[in-house]
Amino acid sequence: MQVSGSASLQPDGNSAGGRHRTRLRWALALVVGFLAVEVTAALLTGSLALLGDAGHLLTDVVGLGLALGAIEAAARARHHPRRTFGLYRLEVLAALANAVLLVGLAGFILSEAVQRLRDPPDVAGAPMLVVALGAIALNLVVLRLLRAGAKESLNLEGAFLEVLADLVSSVGVLLAAIVLLATGWPYVDPIVAIGIALWILPRALRLGAKALRILLQAAPKELPPDRLEADLAALPGVAAVHELHVWTLTSGMEVVSAHLDLEGGADAAVVLRAARRLLAQEHDVDHATLQVEPADAETPCRELTW
Repeated sequence: MQVSGSASLQPDGNSAGGRHRTRLRWALALVVGFLAVEVTAALLTGSLALLGDAGHLLTDVVGLGLALGAIEAAARARHHPRRTFGLYRLEVLAALANAVLLVGLAGFILSEAVQRLRDPPDVAGAPMLVVALGAIALNLVVLRLLRAGAKESLNLEGAFLEVLADLVSSVGVLLAAIVLLATGWPYVDPIVAIGIALWILPRALRLGAKALRILLQAAPKELPPDRLEADLAALPGVAAVHELHVWTLTSGMEVVSAHLDLEGGADAAVVLRAARRLLAQEHDVDHATLQVEPADAETPCRELTW
């Protein structure tokens, strides 16, 4: 006889990102509003610098929109006969898309900066200064809205990095505008741009690596399989543990499956309850599928070869 049991997903059915959905909506609304103001100002003044900064802000809108769209889709499609885990993986895909967007943005900035070093254009310092101050104020507000969620959700971390990159860019634009107004030196703009791109690139690559780790179903760093196996094997009545798998569905949702071989005379129900309690209380795993195999099982479990 084989006995199995499964602990359910988090009671509220929400991912880590879903718990911060309202703050993400506010952040997106603020950025869209400022983008509209900036585009209007660029068209009225004919400033290419303002239009370029508006294009940078547009990447924030795309990044925040991807993050929010993935959370909304996951929240509305948790239960479906053909999607037993819902659409939570969309949040990880959104984080990966944000990482790709950031890498592309860094590459574009580097390319443009090199061109400007060769032939620096005339840049108006005053409009740059005004827009940079407004963008810095906006980004600080949005970062405050996203900060808590970014610590819990890979998806929100991607959105947070988008806005943080824009904040660093705006600070760079502010410094460049001050130097331009004070000295007129044209090379400060591309030099600052190169510094911004080099700051963005490693953070974007780290975000992409985290997303790929989840998509490849690698074990989370905070849940090493060898430690889980040792803890489960140490439970009273457990003779051995095999077929242990640990992966992340999306940020804040770790999943475990394992087969537990029982010692002779051990009560399967008691062992199952103890294993669930151990995973929930000691390892913060709310979803675990455990197969308990008595010592006298007529059909022992066959190890997989893949």
